[in-house]
Amino acid sequence: MIHELTQQQTRSIEKVVPWFLNTLPAPYFRQVPESFRLDHIKAISAIKDANMDMHMNLKTHLPDGRQVLTFIRPGTMPGLLLTMIKELPYNQRSEEYMPLSRVQIYSAEDDSMSLNLFVYGDEAKPLTEADVTMTGSHILEYAQQLVDGTLPPADEYGRPNPQPNTMFSRERLIQHMEKCSESYIIRSDPRRFLSQIELFERVSGSDNISVSIEDSFLDGKNEEHYWIDIALANTLPHFALEQATQLLYLHSFDVLRAHLDNVTDGDNGTVTLLRMLVTPVNGARGNEPTFNLLKQELKRSKWLTPSTMELVYEKQPWLGVRRGEIITAMCTIMHPIMSKQNAIAFSKGNILETVTKDRYVNHAAAIADLFLDRFNPKAPLSDSELEERSQGLKAAIDNEVEDTPAQELLFKMIEIVKMTLKTNIYMNNRYALGLRLDPKMMVSEGEAVRDTPYGVFFIHGRRFDGYHVRFRDIARGGMRLVTPPSSEQFALESAHQYDECYGLAYAQQLKNKDIPEGGSKAVVLIDSVGMSSSGKDFVMRKSVKAFVDTILDLIVDTSETREEIVDFVGKKEVLYLGPDEQVIPQDIDWVIKRAAQRGYDTPAAFMSSKPRAGINHKEYGVTSEGVNVYLDVALRHVLKRDPKKESFTIKLTGGPDGDVAGNELKILSREYGENAKVVGIADGTGCAEDPSGLDWEELLRLVHNNLPIDQFDPTKVGEDGAVHKADTEEGIKARNSMHNRVQADAFIPAGGRPNTINAHNYKHFLNTDGTPSAPLIVEGANLFVTDEARQLLFDEAGVIIVKDSSANKAGVITSSYEICAAMLLSEEEFFENKPQIVSEVLDKLHEYARMEAELLFREFENYGGSLPQLSKVVSGAVNAATDALAIALDSFSDEDKEKLLPLFRAHLPKTMADLSFDKVHQRVPAQYITNALASCLASKLVYKEGTKFVETLPENKLADVALRYLEAEHEVSLLKDALEGTEMGEKEKEAILKLLDAGGARTALRVF
Repeated sequence: MIHELTQQQTRSIEKVVPWFLNTLPAPYFRQVPESFRLDHIKAISAIKDANMDMHMNLKTHLPDGRQVLTFIRPGTMPGLLLTMIKELPYNQRSEEYMPLSRVQIYSAEDDSMSLNLFVYGDEAKPLTEADVTMTGSHILEYAQQLVDGTLPPADEYGRPNPQPNTMFSRERLIQHMEKCSESYIIRSDPRRFLSQIELFERVSGSDNISVSIEDSFLDGKNEEHYWIDIALANTLPHFALEQATQLLYLHSFDVLRAHLDNVTDGDNGTVTLLRMLVTPVNGARGNEPTFNLLKQELKRSKWLTPSTMELVYEKQPWLGVRRGEIITAMCTIMHPIMSKQNAIAFSKGNILETVTKDRYVNHAAAIADLFLDRFNPKAPLSDSELEERSQGLKAAIDNEVEDTPAQELLFKMIEIVKMTLKTNIYMNNRYALGLRLDPKMMVSEGEAVRDTPYGVFFIHGRRFDGYHVRFRDIARGGMRLVTPPSSEQFALESAHQYDECYGLAYAQQLKNKDIPEGGSKAVVLIDSVGMSSSGKDFVMRKSVKAFVDTILDLIVDTSETREEIVDFVGKKEVLYLGPDEQVIPQDIDWVIKRAAQRGYDTPAAFMSSKPRAGINHKEYGVTSEGVNVYLDVALRHVLKRDPKKESFTIKLTGGPDGDVAGNELKILSREYGENAKVVGIADGTGCAEDPSGLDWEELLRLVHNNLPIDQFDPTKVGEDGAVHKADTEEGIKARNSMHNRVQADAFIPAGGRPNTINAHNYKHFLNTDGTPSAPLIVEGANLFVTDEARQLLFDEAGVIIVKDSSANKAGVITSSYEICAAMLLSEEEFFENKPQIVSEVLDKLHEYARMEAELLFREFENYGGSLPQLSKVVSGAVNAATDALAIALDSFSDEDKEKLLPLFRAHLPKTMADLSFDKVHQRVPAQYITNALASCLASKLVYKEGTKFVETLPENKLADVALRYLEAEHEVSLLKDALEGTEMGEKEKEAILKLLDAGGARTALRVF
């Protein structure tokens, strides 16, 4: 039996080997190592010997540990490669994720089988100059001949040789080859290698894609074979291969051979190089229009979201990528609007499914065409043409769509077209689809009336959707990344995303009353459900880039944007970003660098908190410095207690390792010492509590070592104290209830989730007798207590609450000063003077916080009402005055504006102003200066004279009164100087000076 089996295998191998040698293409034998070829022959012989289908997967290892998967399949039918790619393991959703580092695709010349190799893992060994000089000698020799001009115009196959280029010099080639894998260099044809260098250079350091298509020049019989070369910067190779293959299949091109290689690109990750030999099938033709469309869609494919890909690759491929992207974007915009009417009928999935049903998709496509025609830079639709076309589409929908929800959605899509003021749909190298919307678009039917934002941007990209909402033309606010852990949570977040962004931007607008920028916020919702940690991080970083670059598409003024974007906004838009949840320093660096590349006027100011030239909020405790001023003033007014002389108790949420809570602990110790008794503190890890006060030495140990509260030494608490860790049910319950249970004079929420105390659970904050567990709350964290709960706690228990938009505004003021520094100073100037500038910024923060805190409690004691409502009134008064003044200042002459410049100078830290204010007009946008003058004068007026003074002024008189007030204040200052020189008694003089200071300017105006 052994003999017979051996003879049978021998006969089989004798038959297979000649066939194998004759039917596999020549590149297979050049590029695949002999050991692998032997494995393939053995495997195929075994298949044929067993009379089985040519279907087998082989798994082997290279000497350096990389895994090689070989897929052998019968036939070479179109779509076979795509099917194999979808079967590959190790994608970004796998915890065992490994990068795809090389791919080699081969088809038998008799169409009997496909044999494809997929290599996973990175080649660890970096190449030296000696290595590449030897392994790449064939490339260096070819390039030298090209540079010397000794090569003919075309090679032996009729392929044109590349044009001479400085990047083909020996030195630069060696530098480039040191970034490449050894296997890529060895098996590369010199002509191909140089062509791919040109593609590499086009995308290096970016996130772009470059595509090249040429005839294969194989022989006269194969004139319908083409080589497609693609360079994709900073992408997942597996995804790049799948997207390219799927798109080629969609356009009826079959892949005969393919190679994938990765070349390192410094800090930018890698560039994936794809080379694919394709042939048209099913009647397709390889002509210029087809290739132009293919190039455009290959470039877009990297940035398409899965819902768009499913729509245009599988469900409705006739739509094309551009129309499909518009439809999925509109469906996402409609979700937060329509779900308020019916959350189930208008779920995100149902919306997309409805408008893309076979019965309705023609109408959706017609609306997408309307959008494209409206913003076609060559011939945009006029308002009248848009209205006429819209009415025609509505009539068709009314006649042909019987389903009411479908009709509502299609009508809403037409409304989106009409309410879009700007889009980057025609930008050739865009990362995502961006729409500048009229904010009224986002109002739901029957929704309670609320303030309308100044502007809304919507960005629709791969695995993310983002909103940017702002309440003034020049605005600043953080960008936060939201990554829900489950599909169910993602759906909920999608429905609430716009409202969250609106609420945060509105809170920022209230907070930003003391600075030139209005309030804004960006919320980027990212689908990372089920991904590995590395896959999630990759998608988050990509989302930041795509979101920001698309915003830049819509706000920069360059020759490219002027040619490709139709603008119905009609004025330049200026906004500034800041880091918020899950944004990392590398993101900030990229954003600033990209803003400079894209031509933003003040790129260094485009995002605050730069690692070197920023003011790190946690390091300097800027938010907590402001919070503590409000706490100090509140203790004196509410509890009638001088915290410098008398003890008080306090509880906090937020850990010692957190920004606001950790710094607040340091400030409490610095300012009040043992007078401040921290009786409870909770964070995500647990809580510590002690009615006699937690040990200060131990608390500060945690702060300085960046440790959470569960690391508090339990031996350091008193007999009535305890440390609860959130690793048991009991510990979780103690942590979650600490802020309600523990009795204290004041509570500072300095961390925790929004809406923790709300209208449904606010009574838990009260004791059984109805008294509050703390009579004073100073909100260091945003939105910890809802508006309804604030009012109920005040009405039922008299709790005095200093609202977040007042208490923690010092952070936004600091960020605004960073923007000013970025515009006025070079990075070196800032860095050299940073200690002094930071010290002066902290003084400014204390000043602004104390002015508002004193005004709040003064008006609270004089007029009553709840403190949170008064906080809104103060913000509203300052913002209303700012807006009125900004409008008035626009009509001022340059000479009159110049007289007001001392206001802006006085607002700035002294060192910053001394170094640069003489260049303010050259370095700061004119509109920013106008806003700065308006906000400085408005806040001065309100803080000095109170909200009632401003509220009683007619809107059309407000600007005039404010400017006359400034003149009157100058006159009062002269009077005070004159009084100082008189021989009056000191007591009488002090009394008169006090009266002049308190009401002199207002009296001079004769406005009471």
